[in-house]
Amino acid sequence: MTLPPMVAPLATSDEREPTVKIRPPKKWVPVDLHELWAYRELITSFTLRDIKLRYKQTGLGIAWAVLQPLLTMLIFTIFFGGLAKIPSDGVPYPLFVLAALLPWTLFASGLTRSTTSMVTDANIMTKVYFPRMIIPLANIISPLVDFAVSFVILIIMMVYYGFAPTLNIVFLPLFILLALGTSLGVGLWLSALNVKYRDFQYTVPFLIQIWMFASPVVYASSLVPASLRIWYGLNPMTGVIEGFRWALLGSGAPSAMVLVSVGMVIVLLVSGMFYFKRMEQYYADIV
Repeated sequence: MTLPPMVAPLATSDEREPTVKIRPPKKWVPVDLHELWAYRELITSFTLRDIKLRYKQTGLGIAWAVLQPLLTMLIFTIFFGGLAKIPSDGVPYPLFVLAALLPWTLFASGLTRSTTSMVTDANIMTKVYFPRMIIPLANIISPLVDFAVSFVILIIMMVYYGFAPTLNIVFLPLFILLALGTSLGVGLWLSALNVKYRDFQYTVPFLIQIWMFASPVVYASSLVPASLRIWYGLNPMTGVIEGFRWALLGSGAPSAMVLVSVGMVIVLLVSGMFYFKRMEQYYADIV
């Protein structure tokens, strides 16, 4: 005797799983830092992915992290230190420039990558939910690998020129964080704007060039008139570079100008986070 197949009863409306709808914010809402922390493993995964992609199928690999600052230092030394005779506060000019190029390259690399990050990762962003801020944040963190490799070269040059690190070096992580904070603050603004206006990615290289010569990379901030130094500190990279040199080489103790730069970093970071969060509602539709 063949038994009829068992048919499961249909689930009633009370037994069905509730539907969760995720909607973008409609107002200026604060950034959920707890959510970012909950997705910390995803930040690590995105960062490692960016590092692997950067050096995949490259002939020189990690050597690019050494060649870029060294070649730039050589060019600046020849033209600004040799021909223009720009003073360097008693520090050998090659060492003076390289100590500034490291934090500057960390800032510029993160800014360049983060600006196009939302468009580059559009396929991932439109398929699954995660805090969108993770994308530019990972692109800010990944250049730390290049920075670490270049830092070894800087230490070797310090030994060659007879410069021993002082106790000021304990403040070096603070200035590295300020460089990352500046890059993240500006990067959040530009990455959000680049989603809507794609030509922003073409203006970033020009912006970085202008910004570098407006920062004390090839010259010391002591050349700036004392009456203008507070205003000069509105450039956040001024405090980062001068603080970096002070922490490593002991030249030019931080002044009120550095405090102004720290304030600007905070303003850029907070405003960038709020603007990025406000623009989240348009990312999936525009990208």
